[in-house]
Amino acid sequence: MLQIQGVTDCSPAEVGYDASRIGVLNAHFEKLIEDNKLQAASYCASRYGKTFMHGAIGPLSYREDRPEPLLPTTVHNIASITKAVTSVAVAKLVEDGIFRFNTPVGDILEPFKVAPFDKIDIYSLLTHTSGMFPDCAESLVPYHKSYWQVIDEFFEKYTPEDGEPDWIKAALSCGLNKQPGEEWQYCSFGFCLLGEVIKKVTGITAEQYIEEQILKPLGMKDTAWELTPELARRAIIRNERHEKRLNDIVDGKQPEYSQAEKLWDTVSRTGGGLISTPADLLRFANMLLGMGTLEGTRIIGRKAVEKITTRTLYGIPDHCWGANERDRSYGIGLDMRRGPAYLYSETTYFHEGAGACCMVIDPTEQLAAVWFVPFTGDNWYAEGLYNVTNIIWSGLT
Repeated sequence: MLQIQGVTDCSPAEVGYDASRIGVLNAHFEKLIEDNKLQAASYCASRYGKTFMHGAIGPLSYREDRPEPLLPTTVHNIASITKAVTSVAVAKLVEDGIFRFNTPVGDILEPFKVAPFDKIDIYSLLTHTSGMFPDCAESLVPYHKSYWQVIDEFFEKYTPEDGEPDWIKAALSCGLNKQPGEEWQYCSFGFCLLGEVIKKVTGITAEQYIEEQILKPLGMKDTAWELTPELARRAIIRNERHEKRLNDIVDGKQPEYSQAEKLWDTVSRTGGGLISTPADLLRFANMLLGMGTLEGTRIIGRKAVEKITTRTLYGIPDHCWGANERDRSYGIGLDMRRGPAYLYSETTYFHEGAGACCMVIDPTEQLAAVWFVPFTGDNWYAEGLYNVTNIIWSGLT
């Protein structure tokens, strides 16, 4: 199977890494592709800020008749890893004194001023403890309507005569699933609301704020909210519908949207809207390893990084997607799962993205890794995420 090597800064040995483990990683990815669990895979890893491993394996397209290989520079949707970027944006506003982590959301967004939503604060949205319905609620609550479904129905019925489209108020008609602080429940909608908080306090969209304050300063040229024709030419091709969209972007064709579809532009995409490459996303990871600074550019301060990357939840249960954890380990916007499944250090934090991708950061070892493993269909395979972590970390000497 064709393997493409990307640009690196040094040899594995220069940063105390066993190069033979890269072969093990490639063999693992190749097996998952042969088993039809992955379409392809790409990865990038650094230690002490130096990239020592960068590559891709497998096909660019889902079509069997297209021979083009996936490249290390291929663009992917980073899905929920967007939440890690959003968390840094929120932390930046905290250190600028705009609000605190424990500021009630109702102090900023009007619909949250009333019970039971008045007990929800910025911190509980970041830590998935707001009590709002989780992403997996459809499998837990019979006849449940997701926030997204409620908003979509609201947009379908909306007319300009109704005034400003208050989709937040419409979504909150679902109520709460738990009391704030009662349980860890992964809620992407909570990060959408954090985008609205950013928009409200800055006067610009959260997407613009993140681009101006994080992506551009870090030189993340391959990370964006929208595919340009150049990025679309480099994007992975996942299915027929996705292929048509990419071709339309390359050809400059503008899609026709209904009024309801256009209204979705008013909803922040801060829960999962970014695209990137492994090397570009690794720049963000190394900024966090650098305690908020990369190559002399400061994004946030050391104390803010310490705050969001230190475990903050204790004794909070997690029952999402069949879990039965009594004590969910979590930072502020960043996952800090522990246990027998992982080889990384106790200080490690990370974030996954659906579809799938992962970014793992280990301050003790000064090791950061990003990889994209596009699953076939709507499947999910732990060996494409957790097993990969162990293979990468096994190379430390």
